[in-house]
Amino acid sequence: MKTIGLIGGMTPESTILYYRILNDLCLNKFGDSHSCKLIINSVDFGVISKLQKEGRWDLLNDIMADAAISLENAGANYILICANTMHLTIDAVRKAVSIPVIHIAEATAKQVKNEKLQKVALLGTKYTMENDFFIDILKSNNIETIIPEEDDRQIIHDVIYDELSKGILNLDSKNSYLKIIQKLIDKGAEGIILGCTEIPLLIFPEDVSVPTFDTTTIHATEVFNLAIK
Repeated sequence: MKTIGLIGGMTPESTILYYRILNDLCLNKFGDSHSCKLIINSVDFGVISKLQKEGRWDLLNDIMADAAISLENAGANYILICANTMHLTIDAVRKAVSIPVIHIAEATAKQVKNEKLQKVALLGTKYTMENDFFIDILKSNNIETIIPEEDDRQIIHDVIYDELSKGILNLDSKNSYLKIIQKLIDKGAEGIILGCTEIPLLIFPEDVSVPTFDTTTIHATEVFNLAIK
């Protein structure tokens, strides 16, 4: 198989998920203790989070582009940005390298279309829910997106940064998420996109009455299938 480069650290918890999923896919495909060919450049989430709050996406573009260049130079054939939010920098990353950078929203849109859904809800950080980078890709695939109300967006965002990013799983927070999800289903959502790579730590398919889309697993599976062709 070809080598997959991961821009990780955003957060370490989500990077661990990517590492585990990719190695599980490899083991299931090839058996006999095989593991995935990976290179990881793990950035400092403390720096990333601070620059996000300051709106310094110019500097974030530079950090992510440099990380991608290092992965290409180290021998990666494909690159994943291991965070939904940081796909806001994907244009800068793609310009910096000559190898494919797989977009998490493009991979997710394929799965939504496969389920023949026309209207989905998007959960994630405020940056993901309130910017257009994910929603526009869904729209280009004729998929309507709804997002939570403003107060609910803040709850989702705070749980991600204050709890999930640190590996904290809180039952009260899970119940809050499920109430928000039910509101979205009541508004017509036929599926729920778990558009933050840590949310699958808290919300599982069996928790929800409509299909859920685990963007972490979808993203990892997309690049794995490319790497083994």
